[in-house]
Amino acid sequence: MTTALKDLPEKIQSWAQELGFSAVGITLPDTGVHGERLQNWLDAGMQGEMTWMGDHGDKRYTPTSLVPGTLRVISVRMDYLPSPDNPAEVLQDADKAYVSRYTLGRDYHKLIRKRLAQLAGKIDEAVAGFDYRAFTDSAPVMERALAQRAGLGWIGKNTMLLSTKAGSFFFLGEIFTSAPLPLTEAYEKDHCGSCTSCLDLCPTDAFDGPYVLDARRCISYLTIELKGSIPEDLRKKMGNRVFGCDDCQLACPWNKFSKPSAEPDFQPRHGLDNSTLASLFLWDEATFLKRTEGSAIRRTGYEGWLRNLAVGLGNAPSTIPVIEALKARADHPSELVREHVTWALEQHQAH
Repeated sequence: MTTALKDLPEKIQSWAQELGFSAVGITLPDTGVHGERLQNWLDAGMQGEMTWMGDHGDKRYTPTSLVPGTLRVISVRMDYLPSPDNPAEVLQDADKAYVSRYTLGRDYHKLIRKRLAQLAGKIDEAVAGFDYRAFTDSAPVMERALAQRAGLGWIGKNTMLLSTKAGSFFFLGEIFTSAPLPLTEAYEKDHCGSCTSCLDLCPTDAFDGPYVLDARRCISYLTIELKGSIPEDLRKKMGNRVFGCDDCQLACPWNKFSKPSAEPDFQPRHGLDNSTLASLFLWDEATFLKRTEGSAIRRTGYEGWLRNLAVGLGNAPSTIPVIEALKARADHPSELVREHVTWALEQHQAH
């Protein structure tokens, strides 16, 4: 089968849809002003312990340095919101553990990479002789920058990619190719307007202003990337958020257009969309490893999981199950866990 390059974008749209992607665009391997903004952000130290954000020289913002010979980047979107779901209800119940919606099901990396490989295979069948490399949050790639330039949406004040048709509850993936495909028009309009809901409602006041997130104060960073002790002045503000945080997305008016995912793999597993802090805190390491198999939650590790839950329990109502769960871990072998348990118990003694 051979297809003219000019006819290919329409076919790519159709194949992408068949594979579960909701949108696709094609751009040059150029991140434009986004590379400079990244450098300014790194220079300000807002990446915290995420030193890898500054590694790899210019590869993160220059796709042709990452994959020489790249002429185009195909950017795709896949929605992940589970259904039915009521995140606001969980956030308002201080006994419950809030887990970021993107991580309730299976880890998205393998699923999306496999689908991207299938999409690249279909393109290769249609126009042979070109190279393809697929990525999804798996290499130094400025995914949101490339998606904006591929026409999938604009980068909002909360630094998320936003779409008027789908909000922001979606994953992104890319195929770098040497095929000179026709381009999609970049998304140049910013639909945030005067709205500052995401900035105003951030629990830890992590935004240094519109479009600038200080990761060191962000709950997603604190519960996933930070390896040591969570700063005491931020613990009360974390509430019951134990892995990631969706507040800046939940606050965004555009997310009323979010579409529930049709992917079975993104549906919640092990009741993580509606579990109590105390019940999760009593998982032993074997249970944690079993129930987070194939899940992004593994990223924080068992110690980090207990640390995060201890903070949530410190912010929970002073009930017998909460106090008993904390006391059961008071002599935990990990100094990190013990420190956060001690802090949590002190919060209940103060009442």
